[in-house]
Amino acid sequence: MMHTHDLDGRPLIIGAGIAGMMTALKLAPEPCVLLSKSPIGEESSSILAQGGIAASLGSDDGPALHVADTMAAGDGLCVKPLVERIVSAAPLAVADLEALGVPFDRDASGTILLGLEAAHRRRRIVHAAGDATGREIVRALVKAVRATPSIRLIEGLAARRLCVEDGIVTGLLVTGAHGPVLLRTNRIVIATGGVGGLFLHATNPSGSFGQGLALAARAGAELADLEFIQFHPTALDAPGAQLSLISEAVRGEGALLVDEKGERFMADTPRAELAPRDVVARAVWRHMERGHRIYLDARRKNLDFAARFPAITALCHAAGIDPAREPIPVRPAAHYHMGGIKVDPEGRTSIEGLWTCGEAAATGLHGANRLASNSLLEAVVCAGFTAASVASMPGVRRPVRRYETVSPFSDPGPVRPILSRAAGVLRDGAKLWRAAAELYPLADSSSPASDAALVGLMIVVSALRREESRGAHYREDFPQRDPHPNWRREIDIAETFEIAREFLPEAVA
Repeated sequence: MMHTHDLDGRPLIIGAGIAGMMTALKLAPEPCVLLSKSPIGEESSSILAQGGIAASLGSDDGPALHVADTMAAGDGLCVKPLVERIVSAAPLAVADLEALGVPFDRDASGTILLGLEAAHRRRRIVHAAGDATGREIVRALVKAVRATPSIRLIEGLAARRLCVEDGIVTGLLVTGAHGPVLLRTNRIVIATGGVGGLFLHATNPSGSFGQGLALAARAGAELADLEFIQFHPTALDAPGAQLSLISEAVRGEGALLVDEKGERFMADTPRAELAPRDVVARAVWRHMERGHRIYLDARRKNLDFAARFPAITALCHAAGIDPAREPIPVRPAAHYHMGGIKVDPEGRTSIEGLWTCGEAAATGLHGANRLASNSLLEAVVCAGFTAASVASMPGVRRPVRRYETVSPFSDPGPVRPILSRAAGVLRDGAKLWRAAAELYPLADSSSPASDAALVGLMIVVSALRREESRGAHYREDFPQRDPHPNWRREIDIAETFEIAREFLPEAVA
């Protein structure tokens, strides 16, 4: 039996990571509903963020330098006006978070400490509790959310389908322990995070597998830049699907990448260990394919590793590794999605009444390759843009005439090995087409794997269409950069299925 609950036009925010919580807080005192499929603050990529927030606060730094570094890392596909807008808002974002109770690290004189990460030319990474920035931000935001009367928190319900009438949002179908529930509202924000859970090895929670992208795609929204998935080069190489992240800040403090022989295989690469993430990830992957084990050696005499990186130290100790005495085994793992649901500068999607914020959004900030620690910055800053846009649209009651019957749960399990083989650090057309052939019937079914398969299929088709290598997208059969690339590549569900059907016989053969 379907239960219906009318939200009386209040905004509904799907996802309670940093992007979702900040959007709800920025909407205050306007009443809104914050939906989390798990207990708030417990299952999101936000809490795992180690590095921090990129902000040009140093005396030798400025927004123009931060913009230039972001554009360089994005490999020609960043939207410069958007980059400038977000980067210039970084100092205020840091101040907003401190006002909400985030204890950023400071020196004895009270000056905020700044870390260095790859592809940044200045120290500009604002961090908290050493390497536990995400945890400290989430802790402060959870406390603020619970103390804000205008925010109604609903936990334990998973978003399954958007209800759309004539291109306008009318509600959301959710499922939980007591069956399906229809939440009626004309204003919805997707803040569901990334797609790491679609891969066998990821730094994200296994429950982050692109649910927000599936929601938007099945509702008819445009998505963009889906082929650009960042693989973090240094995840702790340990058993399990969700791998612990060894922050880029460790390399920023002088740690070196070596193999089992102790040889530093990136020494001749420009900027070496501090090259952009895609460059480091490919170097690590290729060295692994030659049969080597990869390690991060942080045994520097002038680095108190445990003091600077207490969370990473604890993770290593749990795996039986002492980073002060031995190198840390690492490998690449799916980490961040530069693409997502296409939005304008205010977070609006191609569907009226639907916004997207955070990793699920394709804003144009990251281009083909995200600059380290720009993700938390984007989540905090764009939450303000999105909240202002949502508040400008009146909440009205709209009838829900149609909704789908869906599986009560989603299962990305069948998709993980397919996408990992085809859409990993190195790609080629043959593997991508075979993946499309395997994913198409799953995506077109009503099985629990259908939503994950749809997102995987859209990623694969997007990767096939970009016949060049750029940023995090590397095609071994098209290793050169196109001198005249398509700026951004939009795609929707209809186009995805059309392309997959066209080449399906060839892929199977």
